[in-house]
Amino acid sequence: MTRAPMKTQDPALRQYIELYEHNTGTLDAHSAPVMNALRPRALEVLRDTQLPSRSTEGYEKTPLDEMFAPDYGVNVARVNLPVDVAASFRCDVPNLSTLSACLANDAFVPSRDLAQRLPEGVTFMSLARAAREMPELVAGHYATIAPLDQAAVALNTLLAQDGVFIHVARGVRPDKALQLVEILSAPVEMAVFRRILIVVEDDAELRLLVCDHTQERTRRYLASRIIEVKLGRNARLELCGIEESSPLTSAWSGLYMSQDEGSESLLNSTTLTCGTTRNDFCIGLDGEHASARVTGMAIGGGEMHIDNFTSVVHASPRCHSDQMFKYVLDDRSRGAFEGNILVEEGAMFTEAYQSNRNILASPDAMMHCKPQLVIYNDDVKASHGATTGQLDNEALFYMRQRGIPEAEARTMLMQAFMVDVIDSVRIPGLNERLRHLVDRRFAGSLGDCKGCINS
Repeated sequence: MTRAPMKTQDPALRQYIELYEHNTGTLDAHSAPVMNALRPRALEVLRDTQLPSRSTEGYEKTPLDEMFAPDYGVNVARVNLPVDVAASFRCDVPNLSTLSACLANDAFVPSRDLAQRLPEGVTFMSLARAAREMPELVAGHYATIAPLDQAAVALNTLLAQDGVFIHVARGVRPDKALQLVEILSAPVEMAVFRRILIVVEDDAELRLLVCDHTQERTRRYLASRIIEVKLGRNARLELCGIEESSPLTSAWSGLYMSQDEGSESLLNSTTLTCGTTRNDFCIGLDGEHASARVTGMAIGGGEMHIDNFTSVVHASPRCHSDQMFKYVLDDRSRGAFEGNILVEEGAMFTEAYQSNRNILASPDAMMHCKPQLVIYNDDVKASHGATTGQLDNEALFYMRQRGIPEAEARTMLMQAFMVDVIDSVRIPGLNERLRHLVDRRFAGSLGDCKGCINS
């Protein structure tokens, strides 16, 4: 059988396609049939497409072709890498009563007695294992929400071997939140392809905290992560992500969520330290009375590059969405925000709001923002806006006149700027810890994550 010629001219994709072709058997052997079954389709997509670039998406978006271009290693054979899981179970979010696990590169590592502590009706385990033990449940949702015809999704689908599976059965509402620590650590420069599948059935609830950080900070890493979320009728999800990765880490995360009638989601994304980060949030309000709130904050310094993209599609009547993102950029950091709201023709009585506010604390910092509304009916309440400016000079002068040193006054103003984003977090105890993290970040004392999990 003759293989079809490769059409793509994207060198970033070409190296990963060749990696797959030379290691197909090894990839499949270390994963699960449900995941393996979609690799051929992903390969077809990649042969006829390319990763998003400056020429296809515009200057303000982070080009994924450049992010994926370097020659990283991939742990296809699942070699046991030296990850100090115990040391990484300290991410500076202490005293939270959670059910916790770790994703060491892309391998699921549960905390002690996790299986025994999980309430009935809650599954929190390795995705590959879940795909082997409950293939029908996983196959019914895996790669059904993230669009496989997009190059970044197809690439992740082609090479992902494991990840996390979370399932909350109908009507189950756990008292405790789940907590996942994602670790990057390897003796070589490496690319990691992670997959997270979350299914919250009708009338169920899930609270999830994800701490993302780099343990070994002297090497370059690339992290590709896809989170697929299915919310059933009247289901509720709160998902909070905190990134404290290294200046040498590049990360792309795509969250794709479908919400049924009456469901509610609250998403919060916080970037405290990073190298180059791009987060895509794609939410479909597919049933009446569904609601989504997406908030985020980014604190940039040094050469950090932070990009958040949101797409909220109102596909059914009487749905509500609210987006709020704030950036504080210092030194030579770069930020980008593009927010899209699409109200389809049949989505009457929609309410949709979007806000992006930014502070440039340095003349060398730069921010790109592009809020957008596309509305196809008249029965809508919607607004969007973006502002970019500097710290309030009058407030700064007032504080200095009362004996507060300039550096401290600037820090206090930046802390106050982020308060409403922090207050949007509802996981018990997390907003206080998040406030502490933000204070330390502005004060310049935030290092590696410490105390993230009470295991």
